[in-house]
Amino acid sequence: MDHDAACARSVVHVLRQNGYDAWSVGTGAAALELHHQADLVLIDLGLPDLDGLQVCADIRAAADTPIIAITERTTELERVLCLKSGCDDCLDKPYGVQELVARVEAVLRRARPAAHSRCIVHGPLRIDAGRREAYLSGELLSLTRKEFDLLHVLASRSGSVVSRRELMARVWHKGSAATGRTIDTHVNSLRNKLGDSSWILTVRGVGFRLGRGMSMAA
Repeated sequence: MDHDAACARSVVHVLRQNGYDAWSVGTGAAALELHHQADLVLIDLGLPDLDGLQVCADIRAAADTPIIAITERTTELERVLCLKSGCDDCLDKPYGVQELVARVEAVLRRARPAAHSRCIVHGPLRIDAGRREAYLSGELLSLTRKEFDLLHVLASRSGSVVSRRELMARVWHKGSAATGRTIDTHVNSLRNKLGDSSWILTVRGVGFRLGRGMSMAA
């Protein structure tokens, strides 16, 4: 995101040209409200409403979403403050398009969990953990990083109920129970993308388990 609308549009355009589903917001408050929907946050620290470093710290306190800070501050101290605020990388203005894309790719690569070589196959559902891709009846599913991680955890425990606490620990890396509707929101999104709510079943008061889906029904 960037407080300058024209610059933000340019960055979004570049990222979309390189295959990313990019979008922008104009304030720190909006970033704090919507960051959980993103796989990576690109933040210009010169925000119009809030301190950029504090926004980074607040995002990091709430989630493990990768953060790249864009700044005009080039001193070592400012870089240290960015990193201490939870940023994964810093990018100085002015920057080149190729460097921007390369840094996004590098941070996302580091943020991904260690790859497992084997695929998980559950009827028409195939999950390739090494490539971080999921297919349903041969069609690639467009999943966010958290959606993929959630689906992978459920598929790797096929037939078993996975508690909310375990999902928070393994997907969001938090040891406490979910707050708000974080898990429910991602489960509902996954169900929509799978095209059938019976792929992910709710076990009331416990958690979720992978179902069979209508496409696997006898």
